Amino acid sequence: MDFDPILPPARGTAMRAAGLWPDRLVIDHLDEAAAHDPQRVAIVDHNSMTGERTELTYGELAAHSIRIAAGLAALGVERGDVVAVQLPGWWHYAALHCACVRIGAAINPLMPIFRERELEFMLGFAESKVMIVPRSFRGFDYPAMLAGLRDKLPALEHVLVVGGEDPRTAFEPVLLERPHETETDVTALFAERRPSADDVTEIMYTSGTTGRPKGVMHTANTLLCKAKLATELFDYEAGDAVFMGSPVAHQTGFMYGIVFAIANHAKCVLLDQWDASRAARIIAEERCTVTLGATPFLSDLIGVAEHDAAALANLRLFLCAGAPIPRVMVHDAARLLPNLYVMSAWGMTEMGISTATYPGDPPEKVFETDGRALPGHAVRVVDEHGEVVPPDTEGRLQARCASLFVGYLKRPEAYEVDDEDWFETGDNARMDADGYIRITGRSKDIIIRGGENIPVVEVEELLYRHPAIIDAAVVAMPDARLGERACAFVTLRDGDTLDLPGLGAWLTEQKLTRQYLPERLEIIDAFPRTPSGKIQKFVLREQARQFAAAKPA
Repeated sequence: MDFDPILPPARGTAMRAAGLWPDRLVIDHLDEAAAHDPQRVAIVDHNSMTGERTELTYGELAAHSIRIAAGLAALGVERGDVVAVQLPGWWHYAALHCACVRIGAAINPLMPIFRERELEFMLGFAESKVMIVPRSFRGFDYPAMLAGLRDKLPALEHVLVVGGEDPRTAFEPVLLERPHETETDVTALFAERRPSADDVTEIMYTSGTTGRPKGVMHTANTLLCKAKLATELFDYEAGDAVFMGSPVAHQTGFMYGIVFAIANHAKCVLLDQWDASRAARIIAEERCTVTLGATPFLSDLIGVAEHDAAALANLRLFLCAGAPIPRVMVHDAARLLPNLYVMSAWGMTEMGISTATYPGDPPEKVFETDGRALPGHAVRVVDEHGEVVPPDTEGRLQARCASLFVGYLKRPEAYEVDDEDWFETGDNARMDADGYIRITGRSKDIIIRGGENIPVVEVEELLYRHPAIIDAAVVAMPDARLGERACAFVTLRDGDTLDLPGLGAWLTEQKLTRQYLPERLEIIDAFPRTPSGKIQKFVLREQARQFAAAKPA
């Protein structure tokens, strides 16, 4: 596939002159680590399905990536092809990403929660040639799901199953156990296939204003730029170990668990299924020092610290993004874990972390803002005419970032970057006189639940198909732990009834991902509307806010 990245020459020239684009690949860092310190631990995963702990050194990770790369090439994966990976937080992501880079392919991480509806679109749109899934995770049969989709995905030639029972399609015998590197001249293969640092190497789907996923395209330069900036932001030191409880198929987990760790020859520890007590035990045993995640992860770890602060004694940094951090949460963290710095941040799949607070910032900046722009980045707040607004005035948030993506897959018209490289984030914000921003809302019609985007339009489209529903709207309802939950407002046909369990069961039958299900249902007689007939969602959001402030439904 021709990804057709949007890369004006002037941008590359400026980024290289500033030293922000390294013109290297992630495999360059991996191979350096393997050559200089092959016994250094690269990645550790804790597989909740098998109960096993797997540890790979940098030497082993490099060897796995070489073998898998040769195996993928033998399966017919060409330069520019897409390899989709729908796995939990397991070591395979690191090996597969590096393998894809070696042969010029792009990896497309997919959340394990995605089901038929999402996958039919995502795999078809990216024309994925290979799909890698677990045999089972949390009781769900992934091979059976893919078997039901194959007829709808003509480009999908191979589905490989980690832990599979059929040796013809199981990941291990097909890619890992067979010595592919001895069956071909890998030196010549990799030299021929080696991509440029400006070639697309990762596609990550995100929800857009229409609710339909968009494929964010990143290059080695934009990914490794993020790693460079994070190294400085985290004040990374040799011996630091990253704990990643966020899904690796989410940009937080993939970027800062895999790419960042390899770029720094660091140890990354993965957890595939969130459990705060288990996370704390692993953090202690693996001596992890740095972690990133959404507010619920921090809230849960503070809960553990209430009775076992010693388990988290090594943790020195928690970067928290995806939802505002309640003031009491930071106070509790400081009280229970005096060595831990909670860093508030804001970012997007499109550019990674863009703003953050810094050690030494006044407490009110950490409590009440989402930080200031990182080096090589800039943010501004503008009005409806594109003019910069005064401090503390709400407006549209724009960002200009060295790590900005290079376009949406097959949707160049959606790349909202102006001639001065300002990107429309879709968020509203205020900026204070010191340059610190606070996200105040989203112009994009999405809900962020525990750091995960809910595509509102997709859910609403399904609600309108329900035989009892006449009109429907889904809005964000504040939640102390998850940041937001989905609240559905509906009007019903005369004589029909509907309750939340019944609605959830119906949406599940329509193959909607469980995390997208509304968690409150309000049946109303009529919707508040503008004179032109549009639903006034701000009225519904205020009602949902009042529901949340009162008591759960």
